[in-house]
Amino acid sequence: MTPTIDLAGQVALVTGGTKGLGQAVALALADAGARVFVCARNAPARDMGGIVFRAADVRDPDAARALVDGIVADAGRIDILINNAGGSPAVPAADASPRFSEAIVRLNLLAPLYLSQAVHPHMVRQGSGNVVNIASVSAIRPSPGTAAYGAAKAGLLNLTQSLAQEWGPQGIRVNAIIAGLMATETAEATYGDEQAQAAVGRSMPLGRMGSGEDIAGAVLWLVSPLAAWVSGARINVDGGGERPYFLDLVNGGQA
Repeated sequence: MTPTIDLAGQVALVTGGTKGLGQAVALALADAGARVFVCARNAPARDMGGIVFRAADVRDPDAARALVDGIVADAGRIDILINNAGGSPAVPAADASPRFSEAIVRLNLLAPLYLSQAVHPHMVRQGSGNVVNIASVSAIRPSPGTAAYGAAKAGLLNLTQSLAQEWGPQGIRVNAIIAGLMATETAEATYGDEQAQAAVGRSMPLGRMGSGEDIAGAVLWLVSPLAAWVSGARINVDGGGERPYFLDLVNGGQA
């Protein structure tokens, strides 16, 4: 019998789940039958149906624990944690203040750790659970202009594998998605206008930038029985990856 993606009876938390990639993931989990909670500092701009919003600053370990404990008090359990909240404005490394760099690391590395620690005792009690960390291609290649962000996301990949080793015997799977160049509501600030984004998409093997639905599909697979023996994995969701720049410098791009 082939297992299917049916998350009925499961409870999920998606951080940064009120917009962009996180919102797409939250909606997909709900469509698969899960009871879904999302958190952010601000309420969602659109109605998300039966998805429940909780305001929280996940960079604060006490707030992270209170968020998770409140969800368990209401729903009775927590089965899925999607550490999606993250990001960084572009700042040259030489100009980044200590306060700025610390804030970026707290959001992109420490917040996922705090939330993972918060769900851990509940998942241990249940004997099962799934944590999915949303990383970035900035974690596996140079990240000029967002050095602290790239370093934090690289740390998140290591954290994923370390927690998978520690918590696997307790029935908890921990995986990471390495998101590629994504078309979101903030893409213009990073990649330029629609014409520029289309050009970026054409440069990729699959001919387009990624979407929230692309990330959501990978998340659904990872938290489902279809991935029951997958833990500590780094799943690239990047449309085949970025074209190496040197190819455009050698033999007119024909190398």
